[in-house]
Amino acid sequence: MKHWRAYLEIQKPEYLQTRLPQDVAADAVVVIPCYDEKDVLATLRNLCQSATPKAKTVVTVIINSSVRSEKEVVLQNRKTYDEITAFAAENNRDILRFFPLIFEDLPRKHAGVGLARKIGMDLAVEHFLNTQNPEGIIISLDADCTVSPNFLSGISAAYRQTAPPCCTVQNFHHRVEDNDRRLENAVRQYEQHIRYFSQMLHFIGFPYPHHTIGSAFSVAADAYVRVGGMGRQQGGEDFYFLQKVFAFGRVERLDDVFVYPMARYSDRIPFGTGPALQKIADEPDGQMKTYHFNAFLALKDFFDLRQSFFKQDTGFIRQRISLLHPAIIEFSEKNDVVSEIEECNRNSATFQAFEKRFFHHFNAFKIIKYLNFSHPTYFSYDALSRQIEKSNRSF
Repeated sequence: MKHWRAYLEIQKPEYLQTRLPQDVAADAVVVIPCYDEKDVLATLRNLCQSATPKAKTVVTVIINSSVRSEKEVVLQNRKTYDEITAFAAENNRDILRFFPLIFEDLPRKHAGVGLARKIGMDLAVEHFLNTQNPEGIIISLDADCTVSPNFLSGISAAYRQTAPPCCTVQNFHHRVEDNDRRLENAVRQYEQHIRYFSQMLHFIGFPYPHHTIGSAFSVAADAYVRVGGMGRQQGGEDFYFLQKVFAFGRVERLDDVFVYPMARYSDRIPFGTGPALQKIADEPDGQMKTYHFNAFLALKDFFDLRQSFFKQDTGFIRQRISLLHPAIIEFSEKNDVVSEIEECNRNSATFQAFEKRFFHHFNAFKIIKYLNFSHPTYFSYDALSRQIEKSNRSF
């Protein structure tokens, strides 16, 4: 665990002056970022129902605000802290402990959900280090979520296997309040889009086709440290972090373990669930538009060539790419794809090593970059329902 100490030394954040409870040696730490949330106790009450005696769990709520936060937000956060403190006094027990932490005046440059998640997860690493638990589990959740009764037990069981994963990905289904049909329509389409995108990644041969939802994953503390920890992005931190973890080791999908986030419009972050729901709701026909199935087909043709690229010269690689869809040809030229394949060949003795490097270069970020580049020039955005129908006919 020396590398854990080295990781924490490199971070050197002021918040590590705070510590999680030292009178319990937790097997798992649930990290919940909380900003201006009025009903986080509903999440905590729900977690009480999923407690498991097989894994002592600490739930830390990272209540945060920045130097730019309005006074009303700061006051709500302080109220939330007091409420959770009182809740913890009444509900803490040996197998499940609640521990709120409040951080105010976080720096303008980094304040946001990414930093809040990072604070909690780094503190979890320190807790496991201090309690000498190299098998500690970090569970990510959000303040507006409820969970299935097997939430904690299902995640714990996954890591008790003979060959445990480095990460788990939980299932999800958003809750909709007040029988809001417009929001219900938007969120069900958004969920379909997430699953469509994952299905397409699997279809084209991408090795890490898992969904990336901040409230629906867990990670082994050791894997967390080895990939460099959570980033401080103000949105999309879950996506960036999980791409590193997916490439690090085995991921286990827990299809029978659910999180139930609250569906709601939001402009707190530039992208993610909230902005996506607003965009769908604003469509004149109420139909979500998505990437065309044919764009994935073109990319699949490129990915299918990767074995033929191994240990081949530049001329051969360029010739094979020249036979592909024009979108792939132009994207490859503008993004030095051939040079990246050459780098893979220079540094790979085996095809297995080559393939890993290939998908390091052509990762999920680049796939999205390609899709955005090729739409609408080469492919049209189209109704999600039609593209799902096309994909279903092809499988």
